[in-house]
Amino acid sequence: MSLEKIMSSSEIGAAIRRRRHELSLSQEELAARLEVSYQQIQRYESGKNKLNVENIQLVADALSVPVGYFFQVVHQETVIESTIEQPCPKEQELLAQFRSIRDDQMKTLVINLSRLAAQGKEARHD
Repeated sequence: MSLEKIMSSSEIGAAIRRRRHELSLSQEELAARLEVSYQQIQRYESGKNKLNVENIQLVADALSVPVGYFFQVVHQETVIESTIEQPCPKEQELLAQFRSIRDDQMKTLVINLSRLAAQGKEARHD
């Protein structure tokens, strides 16, 4: 198996920055998810610091993408299009807030509340 191209640290960093922007996250917010400083995020995004396998997995999880996302070749500066519909700003905010909740029971409550809200909306439109 031959590799078409070996990705540089700066290309992986650009993919991190691109995904962070898609999610409307600041460097500080991503840093909090990863429990590192925002300066470390800056170094990752600029390619000044290389990510090891474990950290790539943590970053992928924090940005809700598969690890392979960071290794997709971008031809002629074309942005990699996600096959998933991009969330609107309200959905992004809800997701960001949900991800900041550390307590699993609280997350379950939020999920149940959103289900009830969705059912209530459906009931009113019937």
